[in-house]
Amino acid sequence: MMRSLFAGVSGLRNHQVRMDVIGNNIANVNTVGYKASRVTFEEAFAQLVQGASRPPGDDASVSGGVNPIQVGLGMNISSIDLLFTQGNLETTGVITDLAIQGDSFFVVSDGQQRYYTRSGNFQLDATGRLVSATNGFVVQGRMATPDGVLQEAITDIALPFGQKSPARATTTASIGGNLDASATTQNPETTITVFDEQGNEVELRLVFSKAHATLDPSDPTYNPNLWDVEIQANGTVMNTTLEFTADGRLAAVGGDTTDAEFDFTFNAPTGSPQTVTLDFGTIGGIDGLSQFSSASTAVLREQDGYTMGDLQNIGIDPTGVITGSFTNGVSLTLGQIVMADFNNPTGLIRSGDNMYSVSANSGAAVLGYAGEGSKSMITSGALEMSNVDLAQEFTHMITAQRGFQSNARVISASDEMLQELVNLKR
Repeated sequence: MMRSLFAGVSGLRNHQVRMDVIGNNIANVNTVGYKASRVTFEEAFAQLVQGASRPPGDDASVSGGVNPIQVGLGMNISSIDLLFTQGNLETTGVITDLAIQGDSFFVVSDGQQRYYTRSGNFQLDATGRLVSATNGFVVQGRMATPDGVLQEAITDIALPFGQKSPARATTTASIGGNLDASATTQNPETTITVFDEQGNEVELRLVFSKAHATLDPSDPTYNPNLWDVEIQANGTVMNTTLEFTADGRLAAVGGDTTDAEFDFTFNAPTGSPQTVTLDFGTIGGIDGLSQFSSASTAVLREQDGYTMGDLQNIGIDPTGVITGSFTNGVSLTLGQIVMADFNNPTGLIRSGDNMYSVSANSGAAVLGYAGEGSKSMITSGALEMSNVDLAQEFTHMITAQRGFQSNARVISASDEMLQELVNLKR
């Protein structure tokens, strides 16, 4: 039987496989996170008709060496490779849609085995777990304690909707603005709401007066740069003084020329004493309170307490950290999504549903986090699209079709030659 017949058959069979791969690529041109494949061919074993011979010697009068004579026996598939090039990102606006920029994979679990995917179309299930929309596999990562500290163990990402941010008692309050240096009778005041350990609101009030400036300049206590401060909260009243330099800078608080803070202790609504440190700025500076001949604008700018809050919404940053925003204005870390890298990602096995599993040649998954062992970053509100290049696939389709046709012609020609051989005897 003619060798060309079998060579042509191998060409038909393997070009058909190439067309299968091309067809699968085109079918997945809009599949989220899909990675295209390519087929490479190799020459099949060649039959040795005559071996090579070396030159018989150095005598120029004799003949030289002879090359081997071999006849090829067709072709085989060398490999079908996954092409893990970056796909374009499509903005969706859905917070739980995630796209990886880099070579890493998301890690998901069915409860028994971990899988790896580039498809980040995730959603929340009825229990608050972050799952793959295609099969319900749970996204893996590390969770945070109720106070926002990330733990080390890798587990299911479950967002604790219904979680509360506990109340925090106010410990510090800062004051800024200006006290009018030319004032003598005005008593500017400012208020701010502070909180006790149960989140009860308390109105903290500061009243400024400049009684020392109304005295006769000959009075020993006359001081145009000295202010009295009355501090009130929940029926408790304390007093201190503020002294400024001639150029309007804070010089002393309560007579202390080294510290611009004053501890105010009052009875909280819970019945227990609560101390709030009032920060008036910096001694010798104007970053807090100052005294210039301008309108009084002294104000309690901020305080660090808050009431209890409920989890309202979430956000995911480029490092995969999930942050929860609570109704009391507090933001806490809820968890972080883990990513996996492989020494040989093309060695992964397709498992369906846009998932991959580890093979003997992919290497074990190296787990890490964006900015901590992984160079990849996560984009929230976007999806990575298929990396299939239609122009390239159509070009490959043409060459596969022509290769198939050419091998079919080889079979037809071989058949005609065999027919002629049969017709020799009539």
